[in-house]
Amino acid sequence: PFPPRLRASAVQGDSNPRAGIPRTGIQHKGARQALLGFLLFAATPLFAAEQQIITVTPTTVPVHYVTSGTITADHRVAVGSRLSGYIHDLTLREGERVKQGQVLFRIDPVDVRQQLAQAEANLANARTDLKRFRALLNNRAISRQQFDQAQLRFDVAASKVKQARNQLNYAVVKAPLDGIVVKKIKHNGDLASPGMPVLMVENTSNMTVDTRVSEQFIPSIHIGDRARVRITGIHRPLTATVRQVVAAADRSNHQFVVKLTLPANSQARAGAFAEVAFTTGRRQVLALPASAMIHRHGLDGVYLVDKANIAHWRLVRSGAELDHNRIEIAAGLRAGAKVVDHPAPTLHSGSSVTR
Repeated sequence: PFPPRLRASAVQGDSNPRAGIPRTGIQHKGARQALLGFLLFAATPLFAAEQQIITVTPTTVPVHYVTSGTITADHRVAVGSRLSGYIHDLTLREGERVKQGQVLFRIDPVDVRQQLAQAEANLANARTDLKRFRALLNNRAISRQQFDQAQLRFDVAASKVKQARNQLNYAVVKAPLDGIVVKKIKHNGDLASPGMPVLMVENTSNMTVDTRVSEQFIPSIHIGDRARVRITGIHRPLTATVRQVVAAADRSNHQFVVKLTLPANSQARAGAFAEVAFTTGRRQVLALPASAMIHRHGLDGVYLVDKANIAHWRLVRSGAELDHNRIEIAAGLRAGAKVVDHPAPTLHSGSSVTR
């Protein structure tokens, strides 16, 4: 309880040095004005920014059937020798590239050289006999039939010499195509035999995808159709063409083998895992450009614009990645909604935007 004069002074906000009463009335009035100003500021848009606004519209996209496959070489050759002999000069390693006509290895042709020496000796004897029989024929000492037999023996001996020389050329084994050595079966010092491979060479310029397709989707897949292929180690998807659809299914799993051809020089490696997406139909979805999507703290969202041109942060659930750098919107938006494309970094929920 203060004296009446002091109570009046306190209400009016006058200061009294003796009582130490502050100007409380003025301070409360200033606080109310500050609070009112803050509420007005909060209700006012942060700023007006010029933004590109797009409308969410339904679009038709293909329906895909996705299955797994394996990358294989379209042309694979088992390189061997047509001669029996020991291998030498084999310096190639697995993974090395070879050119067509490049020497891969050599075979020690001991047996062929012996055969060639014997054939040349027989040819020399047959030539001598032919000369002697020709002289006898001119002197009418032998019949024409005897001379023809000598001529035949000479021709057979010459043919065997030619055959032995051709066999000797097979001692040098060359690459039949451009490719990569994918498997080295034998090494220097090993005995090579006809029909037994020494190296495996693959042509990597043309690669294929071997995959298996469930029987319910086979009617939708035809030769010449295109499919999207994702390969481990290659970041961008590739477009492959269906080359072959095997008409008979595997009895164990009732799946059909489908072969697809990859683009030339696709950088795919044989044996790699591939994910193949076949187009089996069409469906309608909501889609937005990837430039309108914002990824924050593991969540996807967009800036939704209302009728008053105020931007609001809206969480959405994204779906599949579509062509032309678009993303499917599985939930969170309706057709006809307005969203901001290429939102500015300074854009916030509650900002006013101009078109």
